[in-house]
Amino acid sequence: MAITIIIGAQWGDEGKGKIVDYLSKDVDIVARFQGGNNAGHTVVYEDKELVLHLIPCGILHKDIACVIGSGVVINPKVLIEEIENLQALGVNIENRVFVSEIANIIMPYHTCLDRINEQIRGKGKIGTTGKGIGPAYMDMVARVGIRAIDLLEEEIFVKKLKKNLEEKKFFLKQYNGWGEFDFSKIKEGYLEYGQKLRKYLLNTVVYLDEAIRKQKKILFEGAQGTLLDVCYGTFPYVTSSNTIAGGACTGIGIGPTVINKVVGITKAYTTRVGGGPFPTEFSEEMNSNIRTKGKEFGATTGRPRRCGWLDMVALKYAKQVNGFRNIVVTKLDILSGLKDIKICIGYKYEQEVLKNFPHSLKVLRECEPIYETFPGWQEDISGISDYKDLPFNAKKYLLWIEKMLEVKVDLISIGPKRNQIVRKD
Repeated sequence: MAITIIIGAQWGDEGKGKIVDYLSKDVDIVARFQGGNNAGHTVVYEDKELVLHLIPCGILHKDIACVIGSGVVINPKVLIEEIENLQALGVNIENRVFVSEIANIIMPYHTCLDRINEQIRGKGKIGTTGKGIGPAYMDMVARVGIRAIDLLEEEIFVKKLKKNLEEKKFFLKQYNGWGEFDFSKIKEGYLEYGQKLRKYLLNTVVYLDEAIRKQKKILFEGAQGTLLDVCYGTFPYVTSSNTIAGGACTGIGIGPTVINKVVGITKAYTTRVGGGPFPTEFSEEMNSNIRTKGKEFGATTGRPRRCGWLDMVALKYAKQVNGFRNIVVTKLDILSGLKDIKICIGYKYEQEVLKNFPHSLKVLRECEPIYETFPGWQEDISGISDYKDLPFNAKKYLLWIEKMLEVKVDLISIGPKRNQIVRKD
């Protein structure tokens, strides 16, 4: 596992944080390559639930370096708070956290624009977290974004800030969003953030290239999931970055030739947050039961997640765009106690059976899932440590996933704690 990419294979919330934390003990560096503080990776540390929004989950392992790549948009206030929270817990971060000096910065007007855009969309709103992620990426693509290194160069920062505020002023005034912005206050606050972050900023391209040359073991951590990718997800109900494996190359600054392995993370069922089509969504009663049992509420927003059966059509699509041959199955324990368990093996649209994931939202909304039903298991599996001790029907369920998806299941998560993981082989 020299250089491995960890990818969410569904609509996010697959449990990547716990898996990255688990795998980190065997690597030298963990690097985050996209998204922002709209992500929330949850791990249980010393019996306390800890949510990391920007710093990679490998930070909880002594001596592992953590890199925040240039593909991440950074709210400096959130990053500083996260650093201080970790220090308060006794986690040593000195010479362990490195932030790309060319990562784009989330500004106060980005969060305001995010809220306004959702308000304008009305019933057609996407369901963003309102953290300013999309507007920050828009500024990056429009080539007007403020980068981390700019916070250390006052003249350049002031020039960019003035220009951006001038450009945003007209739009914000139309929606009563202008009053909260004061040039001097923003300038002073962000220059102060820059000084606090100075020792963490680095040319991470050079740092990682040197690490690769030294044959260090590196884990690349993605946020959200494949079906939220800005290009390949259920557009427009997506995030604003490339969540797939290819995003690691652009978000970190490495070539694809150095990647050794891609691992997809999937729940034993499916969830998604916000709007958008969801073919295998449970009935209201089942949704409520699984949501409560699985604690399916957003780590960042607290919003309830929509729950449904495992969707093999969507997983095959995730495999196609990411190229993974290995997967990790999380939250298998939540299915314990069900008499029957279903897996979607195709969609029926009008008179046609679809085996491939459609890009048309109309088709995805109107299709009917075709299910194969498996017998469930009644045993509590949360205390199991050996694969052979899993119930027969649970093992049958996992083997069927392997066969249909043509992948190898590496790990199975059977509870929220760090040690509640079963290795298949």
